[in-house]
Amino acid sequence: MTRLEALTVPELVEGPLRPAQGPTFRHATPLDPQARIVLADLEREYDARYGNLFGEPASTEINRYPAEVFSAPAGTFLLVETDGRVVSAGAFMTIDAATVEVKRMWTHSDHRGRGLAKLVLAELEAEARRRGFSRVVLSTGPRQPEAVRLYLATGYTPLFDRSLPPEEIVIHHFEKELS
Repeated sequence: MTRLEALTVPELVEGPLRPAQGPTFRHATPLDPQARIVLADLEREYDARYGNLFGEPASTEINRYPAEVFSAPAGTFLLVETDGRVVSAGAFMTIDAATVEVKRMWTHSDHRGRGLAKLVLAELEAEARRRGFSRVVLSTGPRQPEAVRLYLATGYTPLFDRSLPPEEIVIHHFEKELS
């Protein structure tokens, strides 16, 4: 068991939490009403960060895949709720028999800096392991340095030259073997 797996929810989220206030996980689909809210905010944020850098609006990326790829058994859409409100989310889809790709990582702006993204990533990895997958891949863009820091801090191997400027790398690909 890794140190991250051994942590309890209150240890991963800053500040003392009573059990009733702690985050809870809910595996859903992208069609869930709460997931739709997450995706709309993710689209808004991508548009604000990237504009037309990739030659298309964020809605094109958000809607690139059908809901089924992020729904069991092919994938999952994880919602993290606190006090009945979704505060963080993430998803994965199957790439091949051994590999999933993490996508749609999001934390509400009022809840950033509390370790929720790390919690989401850990649960997505655990779910992938439960389903028999042994490898995770993911990517992020050049204007998301906090995501790069998260993936490096949680054991992901960068598949790009870290000495290059982020805008030169463009898409930052990572991978991780699950034990």
